[in-house]
Amino acid sequence: MSCGLTIGEFSQLTHLSVRTLRRYHESGLLEPASVDPVNGYRCYTSDQIPTAQVIHRLRELDVPLADVAKILATEDAVERADLVGEHLRRLEAELDRTRAAVTSLRNLLRPDDAGLRVELRPVAARTVAGVEDLVGHEEVLSWFDGAMTELDAAVAGLPAWGPPGGCYANELFTRGRGTALVYRPVADPPTLGRVRPVDLPAGELAVVVHPGPHDDIDVTYGRLGAWVVDHALAVDGPVHETYLVGPRDDPDPAAWRTEIGWPVFRLAPTPGRRPDDDC
Repeated sequence: MSCGLTIGEFSQLTHLSVRTLRRYHESGLLEPASVDPVNGYRCYTSDQIPTAQVIHRLRELDVPLADVAKILATEDAVERADLVGEHLRRLEAELDRTRAAVTSLRNLLRPDDAGLRVELRPVAARTVAGVEDLVGHEEVLSWFDGAMTELDAAVAGLPAWGPPGGCYANELFTRGRGTALVYRPVADPPTLGRVRPVDLPAGELAVVVHPGPHDDIDVTYGRLGAWVVDHALAVDGPVHETYLVGPRDDPDPAAWRTEIGWPVFRLAPTPGRRPDDDC
């Protein structure tokens, strides 16, 4: 039986290993043009080289074999482009997460705590328009987007008394589920859908501003927490966030500014002991 290209020759031309070509044959992804019924030798044609090269490129982009097969089986050019584009968007999202993790790690390995500006600030009691729910930690972002959209619509046209904010119960971080509140300080907070007036109590906050996106906001949280401990303060209540500049104000994440407020109270010295005694 004559053979156009042996599997070895086809391997050299496509830069796909013989082992890989065998695997693609077994999975039905790239079948040889013919297989010798006696010795089982695989034969390929030059017309199959472009298909092999497409598979090679897709696999370099980590496209799963099932998706590669779907792309190859799609004859419509627009639909095929959509399938490839969908995977590329996933890759870009993963790349963004990787870059954010690298930046965060560098900040942790080379901390600049000297530039941490913490302010102890008393806050007065106030009534705001808010949306409050019991949510899981993994669903906070999607919940936040929906709640803020509803909140923005409910308070549209009302005089604003400050930037939007949020309060997040400790259980949300320690147990993975807890109460989350997003709010806008406005005149005469309405009751509409999930939006209702919410009373925020007075207190004292240790406040710091986190610059940029929230990918590494945990680093700022950690540094603020260390500052609180070093200054003999104790945490009291849920964490506050104030969105001084956010995605609704500026599409550039580098311009975002989030104020983190940690409710604190000063530790009183134990009777009979000096404040500087060891614990």
